[in-house]
Amino acid sequence: MAKVTDIRVLNNTPLPSPAVLMDEVAPSEKEAQLVVDSRKEICQSLFVPDSRFLLIVGPCSIHDAQACREYAEKLATLAEEVKDKILIVMRVYFEKPRTTVGWKGLIMDPDLDGSDNIPKGLLNAREFLKEVLSFGLPTATELLDPITPQYIADLISWSAIGARTSESQTHRQMASGLSMPLGFKNTTSGDIIAAINAVKAASRPQTFLGVSAEGVASAVSTSGNPDCHLILRGGDQGPNFDVDSVKATRDTLLKHELSPSIMLDASHANCGKDQTRMPGVFEEIIRQRTSGDLSVTGAMLESHLVAGNQSVPAKLSDLTYGQSITDQCIDWETTERIVKKAAEQL
Repeated sequence: MAKVTDIRVLNNTPLPSPAVLMDEVAPSEKEAQLVVDSRKEICQSLFVPDSRFLLIVGPCSIHDAQACREYAEKLATLAEEVKDKILIVMRVYFEKPRTTVGWKGLIMDPDLDGSDNIPKGLLNAREFLKEVLSFGLPTATELLDPITPQYIADLISWSAIGARTSESQTHRQMASGLSMPLGFKNTTSGDIIAAINAVKAASRPQTFLGVSAEGVASAVSTSGNPDCHLILRGGDQGPNFDVDSVKATRDTLLKHELSPSIMLDASHANCGKDQTRMPGVFEEIIRQRTSGDLSVTGAMLESHLVAGNQSVPAKLSDLTYGQSITDQCIDWETTERIVKKAAEQL
């Protein structure tokens, strides 16, 4: 009989079950409590007027655990200094959506060499999340593959669905069953209606194909996630962090009978992917909040030890320590300065 399946599949390697990996790298009682408490605090920032301002900040992506560990230690100190005004959550992004091709993140390719050692990537991701929690920092990530949450969601305080996947039914269904607050970004075109529809869909019960903790294909039924919100990140037509865009978004959310909670991304299309413009965007976001617009509930910043970004060199030893290999980031000194200034103003 002619072969009709797996004609183009080179390998199909079984993964350890989520339950096995979660048991191997388990959070301490203190770390688990931090996840629980920080999720509640994040919801308060998002949905309770005049609460602390929420800031999701950190590297565009995690590729060097040592450098990102150093970053996390610095961020933990800063978070403690500004905690009365700003709730800081560290970006710990392991999956990167690609417009065409490219490095897809630490989980998919932890060795940065195309070997795609996913079991190692999942293990490394859990180990690093646990380290960040041990510093007392809540964690944030973008969830791209619908199977990934089974392996890491218990260590995540806030998550995002990106611009390329806000329209995806698969991701809306996945979000409906997640245990943490979650933001949907407007699409790459700048459309906010798709993200608003995503918030609606994720808030409702869903049944879909998934994977159980034992790694078995299963039918997953959810109760819906009421803690979803909108993120403005700009689009093909330009930025959307300005006063008029925020007002139009707020009015549209209210029209759709949704909470007018808006997070503004100071990176991506809102700064034209130019890290030198990011501080100015962030300052304008803070200005709107301090001017009395309580619908501006949070912001996102891409930040690392060293400013800018770099391509992955042929020799990994030539990588610049503490510099992003995906989108441009502002450096630590700039991050510290603008966050402290924001805390003084808020």
